[in-house]
Amino acid sequence: MKVLVTGGAGFIGSHVVDRLLADGHVPKIFDLVHTRYSSHDGVETCVGDVADPLALAQAARGCDAVIHLAAVADVNDVLANPLRAASVNIIGTQHALEAARSAGVDRFVYASTVWVYGNGRSEASVDEETPPSPPSHPYTATKLAGEMLVHSYGDLYGVGTTTVRLGIPFGPRSRDAAVVAAFVHRASSRKALKVAGDGRQRRQFVYVADLASGIVATLAAPATGRVYNLVGEASTSVLEIANTVRRLVADVPIVHSAARAGDPYFSHVSGARAAAELGWRATTSFEDGVRRYVDWLTETSGSPVSTAAATIAGSAETVLRQEAGEL
Repeated sequence: MKVLVTGGAGFIGSHVVDRLLADGHVPKIFDLVHTRYSSHDGVETCVGDVADPLALAQAARGCDAVIHLAAVADVNDVLANPLRAASVNIIGTQHALEAARSAGVDRFVYASTVWVYGNGRSEASVDEETPPSPPSHPYTATKLAGEMLVHSYGDLYGVGTTTVRLGIPFGPRSRDAAVVAAFVHRASSRKALKVAGDGRQRRQFVYVADLASGIVATLAAPATGRVYNLVGEASTSVLEIANTVRRLVADVPIVHSAARAGDPYFSHVSGARAAAELGWRATTSFEDGVRRYVDWLTETSGSPVSTAAATIAGSAETVLRQEAGEL
C-alpha cells in the first residue's frame, strides 16, 4: 500500500514512516521540511504546506491511503496564535480530505486527541461512545472541527475515514517543549523542574513507537468509519513524570508555578476498542519509555545522565536561587 503521511518528517510522523517501512508499505512524506532521519533515505518526499491545496492534491495522486498528522500540536503555540492553528488544523485538514477525495484514495486516517473528552467529567472512564465535551482550549476546538469534517467526508463522499484520538506521545525525536523532553533537558542541566499548578494533572502517555504501530494498524479494512483511542492504560501525573526524570537523570528540585490556562483534568480513557478490533495495545511502560528516550539522547547528543552527574553541585536552595529569575 502506498501511504501519504502529512507531517511525516515530524515527531509522530517519522515513527509512522518507520512502521510503514517495517510493515512493507510504501510511505510518501508530505511536510514543510525534508526528513532528518537517515532511515528515511530513499522515501519519496514532497516539501509543501497543508495550506496549499494544489501541493496536497499532487502529493496524494497514486496513493492508496493518507495518514493526516500535520498540525499545530503544541498547545502553547495554539494559545499564542489561535488563528494560525485554526488555519492549519481545520482548513489544512479539509485540504487533505479534498486531496484524498480527488485522488480516489481508499483510506484517510485523521489524528485527533483525547483532549476532545474534555475537562472535569463525572465519568470515571470514557470511551469512543462518550460524546465529546465543549472544548475549553482552542487546540481541542480545532481537532474537534477536524473530526467533524472527516465524518462528513466519510458520509457524503464515500472516503474511507478513520479517526484516532491520541494519548500524549513521548519518546525519541520528541519536541523539546514536550513535558518529558523538557524535564529531561532541565534535569541534565542542573535546573529545577517547573510544574504548572499542583502537578496532579494526569495524562495517559503512549510511547511513540507503540503509537505509530496503532496508527498503521488502522489501515486494515475493518477500521473504516471507526474512531479509536490510542492510549497507554496507565495514568501518570505531572509530579510522577518529574519524579521519574529525577530518578533516571538527576535529583534536582521541583518548583511549582501558576496553573496553565485551560489545562484539563481528564477521566480515564479506555483503549478497549483498539485492543479488540485492531489487536493493538501500548506495550511500553512510562518509565521504560523515558529510559529509552534518555538512551536515544545519549546516542545522538550526549548523555543527560553524564551531564547531570558532572554539573550537579550544591544544595536545592542554591538551585532555586539560580532559577528565581525564570520562575
